Amino acid sequence: MSDIQTHSHTALLVMDVQENIVNSFAQTADVLAPISTAITAARAASIPVIYVVVGFRPGYPEMSPRNKTFTAIKQQQSSLSSSMTTPTVHHAIAPQPTDIVVTKRRVSAFSGSDLEVVLRAQDISHLILCGIATSGVVLSTLREAADKDYQLTVLSDCCADRDEEVHRVLLTKVFPRQAEVVTAEAWKAGLKLSERM
Repeated sequence: MSDIQTHSHTALLVMDVQENIVNSFAQTADVLAPISTAITAARAASIPVIYVVVGFRPGYPEMSPRNKTFTAIKQQQSSLSSSMTTPTVHHAIAPQPTDIVVTKRRVSAFSGSDLEVVLRAQDISHLILCGIATSGVVLSTLREAADKDYQLTVLSDCCADRDEEVHRVLLTKVFPRQAEVVTAEAWKAGLKLSERM
């Protein structure tokens, strides 16, 4: 199925680009510019931009002691409390009033959020994925979305991970099995081409 056929049923998911997460990655400048390109292209093409942030209630009642990932976060709660209970998207790519912000409680964008309700209401069948980290939210969301029969595109230069080898293997060997993997510029060019046809 081509982008031309699914253009009106497409949404851009910008995931886990909160100030505290972005600032913890050394290569933030490398990922924020292409994400900004993708967001601008989506808005110009009237494609919904959906920001997905991870957040918790004060005291983190959603965090199970059996969850290894989130237990580590809870142990650092004094330094993270405001950033995790009131998540803020990085100022360089902040949402506009017309954008949608979804709060999740786990790694996948679908887990503990109303994302699927939003996607159904907007009749979205094609998800464009980007975010931090490639081996975290992007992988988990891609796998769950594929199982839910969404058409998927991953913007390769709009993803980042602490482990470069894991990042490379996911983008070149794992993700292409379930998604088209392209750069933000290539996706933007495809949108412009579809508008001219």
